[in-house]
Parts: sequence; C-alpha cells; structure tokens
Amino acid sequence: MMETLLSPNILPWIMGGGIMTGLLLIWAALADSSAKERRRRIARIRQSAACGNGQDGGQETEEISLRRTARYSDNPVLDRLIRRLLPRPEKLRNRLSAAGLRIGLGAYLLLCLILAVLAAIAITLFAGLPVFPSLLLGITIGSGLPHMIVGMLQKMRREKFITQFPEAIDLMVRGIKSGLPITETVNTVAQEIPAPVGEEFARVADLVRMGRKLDEALWEISRRLNIPEFKFFTVSLAIQNETGGNLAETLANLGDVLRKRRQMKGKIKALAAEPKMSATIIGALPFVMVGILYTVNPGYMATLFTDPRGQMLVALGLAWMAFGAFIMFKMTRFEI
Repeated sequence: MMETLLSPNILPWIMGGGIMTGLLLIWAALADSSAKERRRRIARIRQSAACGNGQDGGQETEEISLRRTARYSDNPVLDRLIRRLLPRPEKLRNRLSAAGLRIGLGAYLLLCLILAVLAAIAITLFAGLPVFPSLLLGITIGSGLPHMIVGMLQKMRREKFITQFPEAIDLMVRGIKSGLPITETVNTVAQEIPAPVGEEFARVADLVRMGRKLDEALWEISRRLNIPEFKFFTVSLAIQNETGGNLAETLANLGDVLRKRRQMKGKIKALAAEPKMSATIIGALPFVMVGILYTVNPGYMATLFTDPRGQMLVALGLAWMAFGAFIMFKMTRFEI
C-alpha cells in the first residue's frame, strides 16, 4: 500500500493536489482579510464624514491624514507579495489595463501560479521528466504564456483603438462647431463611441469630474496606452490650450493626418507581404529538405547530427539563418 502511494505516477498528483489546496486556502484567507480591511475602511470613511458634518457635537475629533499610496491589491499581505515577486508591478498593471482586462495583479499572480503548477504536473506525467526540471518548465510556462496572451490582447485592442479614433475626433469636431465645450465633447465620445475608444474617453471624463485638468487627464491616459495617435491628440490639445486658436480646425486636420497615416501603414504592410512570404519560404526550405532526406535515407542524415563536425555545421547554419531572418525582419518593418 505504501509503495503504491509513493509510486512515481501518483506522487506528482499528490504534490499538485497539495499545492492547489494550499493556493485555494491562501486565496480564501486573503479574500477574508480583504473583506475585513474593506469593512474597516468603510467604517473609517463614515466616521470621517460624520465628523465633517459636525455630528459629534463638542467631542474632540481625531485628525485623519489621507495619503495616496501605490496599492496593487486591497489585501496588505497580497500587496507585499506582489511587490516582492513582480519586478515592475506598475508596468504590468498598465499592460493589463491597456489590454482591456479587468483583473487585479493579485488575481493575475494567482492565475500564473496555478498555470505553472498544472503545467509542471502535465510535464511530469506525460513527458516523464523529473520533478525539478518539470517545475522549472512549469514556472517558465506559467510566467511566459500569460505574458504572451496579454501582449496579443493589447495589440488587438490597440489596432481597434487606432481604427476608431478618427471617428471619435470627427465627433468632437462636430460637437465643437455646434458650440459645445471640449469637456462635453469628451463625454459625447465616451457615450457614443464603443470600446476601446469610448472606454478610454470615459476614464478621461471621470478624471475631469474628480478635479483633474483635461490636459493632465489626457497625459495620464496617454502614458498608460502608449499609442502614438493618442499622443498626437494630447499634444494638439495641450498646444491649443496654451496658444489658443481654432480647436475644431486643429482637430479636423489631426483626424485627416491620422487617416492618411493609417492608409500609409496599410500600403507598407501590403508591399512588405511579398518579401515576408519569400523569407518564410526560403527559411523553411532547409528544414523541409532535411525532413525529406531523413525520411528517404535516415543513416545518411544521422551522421550530420552524431558527428561533432556535423553538429558544428548545423549550429552555424541555424545561427546564420537566425541572423538573416532578423535582418529581413528589420528591413520589412517601417515606423511612420
């Protein structure tokens, strides 16, 4: 019975089940402490409001100091873990927000840990690797795969934003020509244009309602999005605010420039499609020929991989192919 429980096939499952149970218990404990902390914060806010309204009569009121600190989670324990485990949490939070994901850093970190554990268990069971290399590969998958998915979602959302942005500028131009102030046109864009443009303009409107100046709110959103088209828009409004002038004409010219910029990007992409396809075919030919020759005569090709001289030639060939692919990628990529 003991030998069955300690067999190599059962041990990874026991280890994975224990880790998953521990993560769930940690999540439950953090959620409970987070709820308690939220209730205490609400109680302090109500007490502060009551003191401000003079409901305490002649009693002495406690001086409350409010500081804005960088918090990455509602739970202090999870916040400390995020600061220690993640090298640049603020940048990661901006990436998640720019990708349109409404999850906190704590949930993202726990998802990465669960994915790493599941990947390590799968590698141990199906690939037959020892536990330590499986854990290393699992950590690599758990940290790399979510990063790639967030990057893909961020790129897709950025392309959609660039496509919708000229339409939003035209809506602002029509609103300004009809006599609306710039802040009202921002609210109109937030209500009329779908996400992601409408969502980002809604955040700008919320910041303005909270007391921020319009240019400050735009710069904050611009730093988080890191989209050149939105930076052009922010710079145009900032310059017009300082120097004055016809804002509707400025935005109309900006919308025309953004459309021409997008058209130019499409032309460059079409012109670079043929060299990219040629590079893909040329780069795949050596691997296809090696596969065909190995299928026809395995002994003839085996020398290339078993002999040290053949291994050196294979390494040099792969290095030169990688260098050539890098050069062709740089040649077909243009910044406008």
